[in-house]
Amino acid sequence: MLHERRIYTDTYDDALISYNELPQLRAPSELSDRERYAHFDDNPVQRVTEQPLSTFSIDVDTGSYANVRRMLLDGQLPPQDAVRVEEMLNYFSYEYPQPRSPAQPFSITTRLATTPWNPNTHLLSVGLQGFAPTTSERPASNLVFLIDVSGSMQDASKLPLLKKSFRLLTNQLTEADTIAMVVYAGGTGIVLEPTSGENKATIMAALDRLDAGGSTNGAAGIELAYSLAEQAYLEDGINRVILATDGDFNVGTTDFEQLIDKVEKRRRQGISLTTLGFGTGNYNDQLMEQLADKGNGNYAYIDNLQEARKVLVEELNATLHTIARDVKIQLEFNPGVVAEYRLIGYENRQLRREDFNNDHVDAGEIGAGHTVTAMYEISLTNGDRQYHEPLRYQQAAVHDAAPRDELAFIRLRYKTSTSATSQLLEHAINQGEPDKADAAMTDLRFAAAIAAFGQRLRGGTYLQGYSFSDIRKLARKNLGEDTGGYRAEFIRLVDLAASLDQEYPDRLAKR
Repeated sequence: MLHERRIYTDTYDDALISYNELPQLRAPSELSDRERYAHFDDNPVQRVTEQPLSTFSIDVDTGSYANVRRMLLDGQLPPQDAVRVEEMLNYFSYEYPQPRSPAQPFSITTRLATTPWNPNTHLLSVGLQGFAPTTSERPASNLVFLIDVSGSMQDASKLPLLKKSFRLLTNQLTEADTIAMVVYAGGTGIVLEPTSGENKATIMAALDRLDAGGSTNGAAGIELAYSLAEQAYLEDGINRVILATDGDFNVGTTDFEQLIDKVEKRRRQGISLTTLGFGTGNYNDQLMEQLADKGNGNYAYIDNLQEARKVLVEELNATLHTIARDVKIQLEFNPGVVAEYRLIGYENRQLRREDFNNDHVDAGEIGAGHTVTAMYEISLTNGDRQYHEPLRYQQAAVHDAAPRDELAFIRLRYKTSTSATSQLLEHAINQGEPDKADAAMTDLRFAAAIAAFGQRLRGGTYLQGYSFSDIRKLARKNLGEDTGGYRAEFIRLVDLAASLDQEYPDRLAKR
């Protein structure tokens, strides 16, 4: 028997949740073992004198956040490997300065504040804001909808929701855009040849005819979709396959690496891949994320029609129009000022030091208007209670010549949409005073609440006992301008997670 009980009694009554308002609570073991998530461990704390460089590829995917939301709303705590903190951070937009012109496709903003869960450390955020051309300035699009109509897609949260989602996208397209449609189950087929976006009735009718049934030969569908995209290729336009599926490929080429190889080959021919995940039970998050990463695209999970509207209407330009490719970040921390650092998230986006200058190493893409946020927890050399004891013989590595007013030096590499050679941006991050601008600090603190939430769902190794109640209070005080209500929804998800944690208190204590 579940008992009604209010949780976290502060002034924000709209977000309070009682137990009788929750969905039926489920033990974590009830999550189907057919859902597949790539395992990874949290980034460790690094000693600057031993490892001064942090190098990684940016990530604009948001699939993890929506998928975690789906599980919480279904009364389940997510498995830890389903939680990728960077995708939770990047689900939200932040007020970073807009680039002045498309000549430099994104701005760079760094912010510093005391860590909410550890007063002995600081949070350093690095924010990128992509240039946002108007809808009329978006290049013409050559899109191929690649739609899974196998038997596993019959549920209401799969093909029926998928069809409604693509109807929203179709309504945004113009006569300059072309849309084709490929379906796959045990076999594959073209249900719509390249058609002008002006002919919306024809496109809608093709969507309405789709039914689910049969096994899933996803690899054959990918090949056919890319071939169709190649036939209608636009030299100066957007060429993209949009794969919509639960990822349950069970016939044909099912080997993970072979599927990735297919997508990488087509990426080099100028055709990108976006993946949209649907459904529960047999969902393959690992495949969906990696296909998009290797296909120079982005990955989103569609758990309801509102999310479809966010991805395919509100953020359509960002979803379709890539403004910077192979974006890499490298931070060199100053050992005279910073003793330790830890990158929060981006575990599967780590690069080797030499990869930064190698233009043949793939990295992430930024879409028009996208914001990207990376966050470090850092300990200063004059701080207390560091994780590592200094090595006896390595202190000479701290050079007196190091600038005392710089925390770190940031380097970014990116390619424009038309260049195969990367450009380099460099910027010193000064220690100075923490940014006290109201909007900036509100954004940073709200992002800190998201980062804490993701870490808490992953076990909270570095959170110093920071609780769901603490996370909620931090987010509530820093809602800022909440266009769309996404930040208020986040608070409700924190409440849900807290209630589920009370029902299964051992779940989040395990690593």
